[in-house]
Amino acid sequence: MDHYSTLGVGKNATPDDIKKSYRKLASKHHPDKGGDTAIFQQIQTAYDTLIDPNKRQQYDNPMPQGFTQTGSGQMPPGFEHIFSQMFGGGNPFAQHRQQPQQQVFRTIINISLEQAYYGGEQILKLQTPTNVHAITIQIPKGIQNGNQMRIDKVIDGASLVVDFKVEDHLKYDRQGNDLICNHPISVLDLIIGTSFEFVTLSGKTLEVTVKPKTQPYIQLKLAGQGMPIHNTTRYGDQIILLKSFMPDIIDEQVINSITQQKLKESK
Repeated sequence: MDHYSTLGVGKNATPDDIKKSYRKLASKHHPDKGGDTAIFQQIQTAYDTLIDPNKRQQYDNPMPQGFTQTGSGQMPPGFEHIFSQMFGGGNPFAQHRQQPQQQVFRTIINISLEQAYYGGEQILKLQTPTNVHAITIQIPKGIQNGNQMRIDKVIDGASLVVDFKVEDHLKYDRQGNDLICNHPISVLDLIIGTSFEFVTLSGKTLEVTVKPKTQPYIQLKLAGQGMPIHNTTRYGDQIILLKSFMPDIIDEQVINSITQQKLKESK
């Protein structure tokens, strides 16, 4: 997947060009508007990579010396120096064979909230003086920001520690295993009650009922519609915060009824 093609911009695109194209495509393909979740995820990943100068530089130059990864990952500073110490001069593996202690390396993988939800694979590229080694990283379902994974015997007995960074989402705010998001609702709908369709992170469309006389900023809970809980079959909850607003147009009859109700309450 080419991130530039995904966003429909050229490789010389400015940050403003990238933002403009992203907003247009995100609005068109957002799941809440009937868009395809997989396409929206590709658009989100492409934007996250190209809008960040460091990620964009790594994406444009995927094969620097030392350790790199495809996608949106980062390489900690000094990695090239570590590898030069590991392999030394002459035969790149001779020095390592003489050292009984195991070498441990570290990198960061940036993943989207959708990747944290579904899990999956991501390819890292490990470049040595003699070869390039592709390493497949299995992303566990429900992985949280800051979680680590250790992979032993990556190459010549060396181990790799991967730190996962889960990026922010446009719609959902993650709190532990729960997902939080806002939903705008008219104060009139809070008074008389209503229902609306809500699209979960997994792509399910659920009907949510708001009872009459509901207070503003109340939280509605969709049990089991949050993030998968790592190493279990359970899920967190989806929390919807109702944010009320005043309609632009209110019928005079409605205003009169509210006025009469206020007069009754004041007596």
